[in-house]
Amino acid sequence: MSLHRRCLTLLLLASLTTFAACGFKLRGAEANLPFHSVYLGVGENSSLGTELKRYLRASDVNVVNDKTAAEASVEVLSEARQKAVLSLNSQGRVREYSLIYKMSFQVKDKDGAILLAPTEIALKRDISFNESQVIAKEKEEELLYRDMQRDLVQQILRRLAALKPV
Repeated sequence: MSLHRRCLTLLLLASLTTFAACGFKLRGAEANLPFHSVYLGVGENSSLGTELKRYLRASDVNVVNDKTAAEASVEVLSEARQKAVLSLNSQGRVREYSLIYKMSFQVKDKDGAILLAPTEIALKRDISFNESQVIAKEKEEELLYRDMQRDLVQQILRRLAALKPV
């Protein structure tokens, strides 16, 4: 084994040891949730519910269909997407929009006691608009809403991880 190869190997091992020692984790890596089973009170066809289920299962949490069999129940109280005009150009045409994604939820334990009071999360992104690129801007809007949904799921998981079951 050449000296150059040994130095590279040693450098690689040192960097891996450093990352492991500092507690480095990839974003989206499993959260330490205080529950083993969770009921999600969200519509069957909800993309938010689907993504939330995927992240919960990745965190080794069993998502159950029966509220009484779950240690905790996450109930989505409302979910809304809004689009508001942010600015106009000199001809009075829309130049920018503000995209808003609001969601409120609460968490209860299996006895119905509230672990997390109704909480609202509101996310906002600004998007420029050009009427000559309508289809591209619609796709960009879809991507921004999808990004906000991922961010929303991460915020919900962080709030769940911070709960202390009674």
